[in-house]
Amino acid sequence: MANTFKNFLSKNVGTSPATVYTCPASTQTTIIGFSVANTSASPITCDAYITSSAVNYYLIKSAVVPVGGSLVIVGGDQKVVLEAADVLLVVTSAATSADAVCSLLEIA
Repeated sequence: MANTFKNFLSKNVGTSPATVYTCPASTQTTIIGFSVANTSASPITCDAYITSSAVNYYLIKSAVVPVGGSLVIVGGDQKVVLEAADVLLVVTSAATSADAVCSLLEIA
C-alpha cells in the first residue's frame, strides 16, 4: 500500500458547488485539514459536504466566514475518512468569494 500526502486547491469558489476532491478507485483517503478563506469584501456563508452514493452528507452548513477570515472545517484532532468515489464539495453564498484548501493522505 502506498501512502501519499497531497493538497487539493479550489480558487474562486462561488454559488455553484465546486468539487475539491474525488477519492480514486481502490483508495481510502484521510482528510487531515480543510479550510475555506473568504476572499470577498463581504461576509459569506459556506457549505461543505461529502457526496457518497448520490447522498450529500454535510460537514458544515451555512457557516458564516467573515471578511478576511477563514473557516477550518477539518483540522486539529478531527479527521474525516473518504472511500472510493466519495466527493468533497464546497459552495458559498456569493460568486467567486472563497478559496478552499484541502490536505489529505491517500492510501492506495
